[in-house]
Amino acid sequence: MRKLLGASVLAVLALTTPAARSEDAVRFAPLKAEELSPPQKAWADLISAPPRNARFTVPPYRAYIRNPDLAPKLSNLSDYLRWNTSLPPRLSEMAILITARHWTAQYEWTAHYPLAMKGGLDPKIADAIARGTRPDGMKDDEAALYDLGIALYRDRKVSDAVYKAALEKFGERGIMDIVGIMGYYDLVSMTLITMQAGSANDSVPPLPALEK
Repeated sequence: MRKLLGASVLAVLALTTPAARSEDAVRFAPLKAEELSPPQKAWADLISAPPRNARFTVPPYRAYIRNPDLAPKLSNLSDYLRWNTSLPPRLSEMAILITARHWTAQYEWTAHYPLAMKGGLDPKIADAIARGTRPDGMKDDEAALYDLGIALYRDRKVSDAVYKAALEKFGERGIMDIVGIMGYYDLVSMTLITMQAGSANDSVPPLPALEK
């Protein structure tokens, strides 16, 4: 991955540059309930029910709802990738953090960092991902996932050694779960960037800029 700016510079930036809030984004502005078409309302009602408990007025749902034919397909895919893959939350959330770092998707990072901690990911691993460096002290399955993700994003190819390590830890189904998570959250990241979504959680430090 790209090298970081100097640590001292980043510390100053973190203290002097407030993170943009998602509420400040004006693109795909939140719709009011009375503005929804029947298909939009049907989907909004669907995602508000458990286990999603989501609101159609927050990113990325307030963008999805503009296309009520596509929105249910995306939320159904999200349901599988969030809760029903072969990966434990520690790993699925780690995959999402790697994707958020790749895109510097602040909303995605600040929304999923707490979920990764709740899932059991070591904060030191997440913090290294945020810095754009390979984490030390990873478990074998975390290292296999990280190396696969970085191979896809940085190298755009997967070596035999990286594939073998992932296959031993996750099997073919698990590899496809990882690819599916990262692919879907690529779409989420592009949506969030397009709508200029800022931070989802002020208690999580935003991703620092990385040197090109």
